[in-house]
Amino acid sequence: MLRMMWEFFKAGLFAVGGGMATIPFLQAMGEKYGYFTSEELLDMIAVSESTPGAIGINMATYAGIKAHGPLGGILATIALVTGPIIIILIIARMILAFKNSKIVKDAFSTLRPATAGLILGAMSTVLVLTLVDTKAFAQTGNFMSLLRPIPLGLFAAFTLILFKFKNLSPLWIIVAGAGIGIVLGL
Repeated sequence: MLRMMWEFFKAGLFAVGGGMATIPFLQAMGEKYGYFTSEELLDMIAVSESTPGAIGINMATYAGIKAHGPLGGILATIALVTGPIIIILIIARMILAFKNSKIVKDAFSTLRPATAGLILGAMSTVLVLTLVDTKAFAQTGNFMSLLRPIPLGLFAAFTLILFKFKNLSPLWIIVAGAGIGIVLGL
């Protein structure tokens, strides 16, 4: 359980940019320690996105429970938020002294693209896990069985709808996605 706490502490410390930036860390944790599979990670993301609260905290709680039960969920959540709290306290003490520093401004400018890269990587992982069926491809060897047609079609339809109706409320997008996922068992 200490190893799990250490991994979540590192994820919280280095996943700059919010909960989606924790996904690569969670994926590596699942692969390295076997706490959960890629499919279970997708479920964690879906549940965390659809429940109230910060996605990173929801995912840490869910993953901790999956790995070590309720106590694991509590400890994973505490471990995830400890690093950022320490960083925030340090920055709060020093921000006034260095607010005009070029080095500090450059450091924050560097974090933006790094964070975007982490989130883009997480998004591509989720898309591949959702749209690609490697098991079917391994069984048949047929490239046509590599793509999952229903999720691919739904993704394409949702993308077109989002481009067509740019002012569509995120609430309706989440409700529609959840409804379709429940009906189709995705």
